[in-house]
Amino acid sequence: MSDMRSKTFLSDWFRKHMPTREQMGRNKYLQPIAHRFLSPELWRFTRRSVPRGVALGLFAAFIVPLGQIFLAAFLALPARANVPLAAAVTFVTNPFTFPFWLVVANKVGATVLNIDAAVGGGAASEIAHDRGALAGFFELAGLTAFGFVVLAVVGAAAGHLIAGFIWRNLVMRKRKQRLGAMEETAGLPGAEDR
Repeated sequence: MSDMRSKTFLSDWFRKHMPTREQMGRNKYLQPIAHRFLSPELWRFTRRSVPRGVALGLFAAFIVPLGQIFLAAFLALPARANVPLAAAVTFVTNPFTFPFWLVVANKVGATVLNIDAAVGGGAASEIAHDRGALAGFFELAGLTAFGFVVLAVVGAAAGHLIAGFIWRNLVMRKRKQRLGAMEETAGLPGAEDR
């Protein structure tokens, strides 16, 4: 790893904890696509790649319950998104938080589809009760699956906007600090002699 500091703490932290491109290039599972996957532009933290990486990571986290890291990494290839960030963001859904997201997805699916209001107050639960437990289970699973799709799309869009806003503010703050330091240096006597 290089000891070079970047513009933000977050990119330094990811650079320190994520495997290097060389380590991933030696991975036997990635060798067939290593030439594309290890392109340096996919590992840089830029104003365009960071929001794309966050959006793809959130999309993959909610759309696929297993293997979301690989999905996020493969989606990052054509989108030219930051691969390590896309993989790291998928940890929003992990074994500890998954029960919470199941409940949220079920509530979102029920709210968006609003089955009870469309059929009539409480009619959907009566129909499911009349058909039996299996029909109720499939209704619950369908609502939850639809809720995950909604969370994936809305989460990706919100993640892209929020990450872009945070990235822009961090870079602007760092730029102001540099300009302030340059002005202080220029204002010192003898600064022209340096």
